[in-house]
Amino acid sequence: MRKVYIGYDSREDIAWQVARHSIQRHLSGEIEVYPLKQPHLRELGLYSRAYDNMSSTEFSLTRFLTPFLAAHDGWTIFVDCDVLFTRDVNEIFEGLDRTKALYCVQHDYTPANMVKMDGKEQTVYPRKNWSSFMIFNGGHPDVKKLVPEVVNAANPAWLHRFEWTTDDMLGKLPLEWNFLEGEYQKPFNLPANIHFTNGGPWFENWQDVDFADEWRAERELYLATISSPEPA
Repeated sequence: MRKVYIGYDSREDIAWQVARHSIQRHLSGEIEVYPLKQPHLRELGLYSRAYDNMSSTEFSLTRFLTPFLAAHDGWTIFVDCDVLFTRDVNEIFEGLDRTKALYCVQHDYTPANMVKMDGKEQTVYPRKNWSSFMIFNGGHPDVKKLVPEVVNAANPAWLHRFEWTTDDMLGKLPLEWNFLEGEYQKPFNLPANIHFTNGGPWFENWQDVDFADEWRAERELYLATISSPEPA
């Protein structure tokens, strides 16, 4: 069974809900979708790092527990919550090389904004945003290194720069599967996965970003699925 883990941040519950809805609405085949919630991982004893107020999200490092949580040798996706899928995520598994440890979009850019989301400072580092959408090969020996003991102790840069594997084990995905809104020119065709990396229309100050209308339309579809509360 293929699985998708979406990073969950308590400040962005609606972003997670819409991201999940957009994935499930376009599916041609069954995929399990889970939120990656740091408090739950702490309760289970799987995540024990000290709280880091400098982290831009609650899943900055817990994302690397994804293959351990998936507990299978197949492909598993991790994706940030501030995304909108417009196509079937099953498409991305076609033609993947089983000898690779991980696939991602290999961005090479300098951030256009130095403040993101709800006032968090933008950080610049090598391979920025490579880890915001990852397809892990659960059967690869390098991926199997990512156990809780390692993720809890490792240097964050070692994790985010994929120093736990080698460059020849990194597969490359097309840009449209992690299209960074505001960092690239708006394309004519709708990307498969729009990533509102600087902030999305669930934040008051980010209403006019590219593809905001598409996100709001997806939100309305999600809200329509919620049953009205029973009268008191």
